[in-house]
Amino acid sequence: MSNKLCRKGYLLVISSPSGGGKTTIYNALLAKGEPFNFSVSLTTRPPRPTEIDGVHYRFVSDEEFTHLVDKNEFAEWAFVHGHRYGTLRDSIEKAFIDGVIMILEIDVQGALQIKENYPQDSVLVFIAPPSIEETERRLRARETNTPEDIVLRIKNAIDEIANAHQFDYLVINDDLQMAISDVSCIARAEYLKKCRFLGEIWED
Repeated sequence: MSNKLCRKGYLLVISSPSGGGKTTIYNALLAKGEPFNFSVSLTTRPPRPTEIDGVHYRFVSDEEFTHLVDKNEFAEWAFVHGHRYGTLRDSIEKAFIDGVIMILEIDVQGALQIKENYPQDSVLVFIAPPSIEETERRLRARETNTPEDIVLRIKNAIDEIANAHQFDYLVINDDLQMAISDVSCIARAEYLKKCRFLGEIWED
């Protein structure tokens, strides 16, 4: 048997409408430790009171973001709720070499760009709320959302749900612990696929 067998990492892309629960699920997976890792997205929006630069996001100016776009530094980027978000190319391609599951918590636009750019090395999971009414309830429970912001996010949620068929997996988040378990099982099963292994398993 060969001693050269090793595993290639891949991108686990988690998307959902606002209030869908992707951030909670993302954090739960990261808390499990290896083989999960994460990429810090860049955004032009201002930080929320509890957010830390370099931990939750890298908060940059419009000028800096545009400069990175012009240099083709992004694996994906998109306008979301009036601001730009993006994932740097070099931060995720390292995951392939390191053999880890790199989790990307990004919007639907960005997820579909990742699917196009890394079709063999990405797995897309859409986290859907049980209903639009529940989405609205969750958004109204957030103290940081203005009434205008809620209207915009609900409209965007309807558009995002319409694109869920383009994802590899659909998880309904009507039970948070079950949703976390479902995504964890998906991640592990994908990690064990034979296409993730490099080298020969058997030698003559």
